[in-house]
Amino acid sequence: MAASTEGLVPITRAFLASYYDNHPFTPLSPNVDTLSSRLRSIADHLLSQFPPNQGESNLINKADAQPPHKIDENMWRNREYIEETIFLLERSNWPEALKQQSTPDNVELATMLEQLKHKLHNTLKSLESFQIKNAEHVFNTVMTYLPQDFRGTLLRQQRERSERNKQAEVEALINSGGSIQDRYALLWKQQMDRRRTLAQLGSATGVYKTLVKYLVGVPQVLLDFTRQINDDDGPMEEQRHRYGPPLYRLTSMILSIRLFLSLSWARYGAKKLEKEQMTVLEQAIDVYTSELQRFMTFISGVFANAPFFISAEGAEAGKNDDYKEISVPAGKTYEVLLSVDSVNSYIAWDFSLVQGKINMDIGFSLEFESPSGEKILMLPYGRYETDQGNFCTLMAGSYKLIWDNSYSTFFKKVIRYKVDCIPPVTEPAQAD
Repeated sequence: MAASTEGLVPITRAFLASYYDNHPFTPLSPNVDTLSSRLRSIADHLLSQFPPNQGESNLINKADAQPPHKIDENMWRNREYIEETIFLLERSNWPEALKQQSTPDNVELATMLEQLKHKLHNTLKSLESFQIKNAEHVFNTVMTYLPQDFRGTLLRQQRERSERNKQAEVEALINSGGSIQDRYALLWKQQMDRRRTLAQLGSATGVYKTLVKYLVGVPQVLLDFTRQINDDDGPMEEQRHRYGPPLYRLTSMILSIRLFLSLSWARYGAKKLEKEQMTVLEQAIDVYTSELQRFMTFISGVFANAPFFISAEGAEAGKNDDYKEISVPAGKTYEVLLSVDSVNSYIAWDFSLVQGKINMDIGFSLEFESPSGEKILMLPYGRYETDQGNFCTLMAGSYKLIWDNSYSTFFKKVIRYKVDCIPPVTEPAQAD
């Protein structure tokens, strides 16, 4: 939909299609499907001799199902399955007969398993790094188009606070003995929370409801973008259509590897692995790790260079009319009184000198005045040419922002400023 602000238009699926036409992905190696099939054939042979237990049946059903047609979700699933495979390759989780390494063949196998674990570990770290960089790229792009004042600062602080809370959730789950699968279920839920939060910025609902009046000056095109970017038939659907299929095949491949190892370990006492089977495993992990790394390298470049907006020239986000301009005479002060109703509200300010000689500055401080008239300095006095910041209140009541030109004998100071009191921003309530 065409935006009305500065001529900006959000990317469309048609535009992305033309962009992606210039960035074709070289097809995956045919060994991806060949080796996946061979591993599954070995697994099926084991199952014909030793029927699966309940846990194995669940894993088989997962391997038989089609991967979700979402790039983001497949990235998380690859992380989960890689980590589960690494877990199986840990020496402590090997079959007892293999741990003993009583034969030269076992010693050779143990060495190979350590090498395969190392390859998967490196791939896992690359995947984690890919996801972090991609999330930062999206967030920083959004922030570029936000007004460059305390609103952007508060959104950054909100994100940092939210990420700390999410990390604490994960750590609590780990400390309580949660499984790898439990942890990734939580990580995916948190990813969906991030996506909802991004959409909430576009519609000023949920966590941003209390900030709605402060979104004045944010380009409407940015709000449209954050609200619709992940719609089922939105711009990202073209990305899923174009680059999803090779990733989905890699998801199936790591599941085949995991299933093969899980079944083999459970039956190792009765049916030792043949050398040919271990060769297939080695080849499969080699192909999987190299092809997934190639996919991530390719898609990182495509994502980093793909535009979020069309015809962005001339967009001057952040300019708005809610600044005031006042003159502070020599020897005088200027004060702004704010009434704060709730603790954990933010008092935010943005000011700069717009008139005066070189190296001129003005004093600035923030104080709290209690109902009894007692004054408490909350922000130490300092002298600035320009400053932007915020203060989280510990008490409700009256706060005074003070610009001090009392030390000047001859020169008035003209300041352009904006201040506001913003209610507490809290996380949305989680549904049970």
